[in-house]
Amino acid sequence: MTFSTYLYEKLQHVWRQNHTHPFVQELGQGTLPIEKFRFYMVQDYLYLIDYAKLFALGAVKANDIGTMGKFAALLNSTMNEEMSLHREYAARFGISLDELEQAEPSPITLAYTHYMLHAANNGSLADLVAALLPCMWSYWEIGVELNQIPGASEHEWYGEWVRMYSSEEFGDLARWCLDLFDHLTEGKPQAELDRLEMIFLNTTRYETLFWDMAYHQETWPIR
Repeated sequence: MTFSTYLYEKLQHVWRQNHTHPFVQELGQGTLPIEKFRFYMVQDYLYLIDYAKLFALGAVKANDIGTMGKFAALLNSTMNEEMSLHREYAARFGISLDELEQAEPSPITLAYTHYMLHAANNGSLADLVAALLPCMWSYWEIGVELNQIPGASEHEWYGEWVRMYSSEEFGDLARWCLDLFDHLTEGKPQAELDRLEMIFLNTTRYETLFWDMAYHQETWPIR
């Protein structure tokens, strides 16, 4: 059994909370209030800025040219393609570039991204992949699941999101990260695997907190 399969089976009780969250379910059913998705789009843009830094760190920490090149390509596609598409998609919801660039991260966005960057900066390449994997893997799974709901991929507002994360292209990225994670964890001592499990668990928990933050449009309690 690969380490990713082991974690997937062991942590289902936490993992499925993302899939069953009201934000995700209502998005798939097309009933999610626009203002909640709009709030999510702004925070997700801020999240992607720091998420891209993980790819840059991956290129630094990689030990072979192939892995370095893949992380460099991921950084380039995120910064110059995905974020451009994100800005175009956000514009459909009346979110200007100025609003995106001047937005303040919520406490959850700040905590989540800082945790990932802390794990990546202070650990090995395996630590870095353990930190970034739950986001990419769960988004792919959620996209595929929502795509099975009749009409979800054609929804006026949310169809593009469903199509993006259920696509083969995004699935290929998730599979590459999974394969890399399993390669990096093969034969590792139990103490190291326990640490990687905790990182993976924590970022899975943060995924749930991120959905919850977006659903309730939570910012700082004292402004």
